[in-house]
Amino acid sequence: MQKQCHCGETMTVQLRTVIYEKKIEIGHVPVYCCSGCSASVVYPDVKNDLTELIAGLHPPSSDKLKISFEDVNELAYLIKKASDKEHWNEPLQQIIDDRINELLDMLLLAQSLQDGRWAEQVRNKLRQISSYSQSVNFT
Repeated sequence: MQKQCHCGETMTVQLRTVIYEKKIEIGHVPVYCCSGCSASVVYPDVKNDLTELIAGLHPPSSDKLKISFEDVNELAYLIKKASDKEHWNEPLQQIIDDRINELLDMLLLAQSLQDGRWAEQVRNKLRQISSYSQSVNFT
């Protein structure tokens, strides 16, 4: 998950905090970062989800609002989990497989409780993993 920066250096993906309208902090957003010129660009595969999240937010009148992007985006979730020290020795494919199994268990529970909204949220997370696995080489 690297790309070439306009300055010639290699950009790597890091989880960063994006601040919107100085009142909303969105943590754990995958961002391409350049160590050479300090340029940063939101990772293209999460840009639509980030845009949708921001479009649905309203800045609070006083305090800052803090949101973790990993709660709405599976790629952010997987990157964060893979970068946690406790998971460094786990193969990435195992982390992905474990998450898929966890989501399938949640889907079965949501369906048994006849919670259509929750079931659709879980299906959306599974679709995200599927679409990322087609555009990114996780292995």
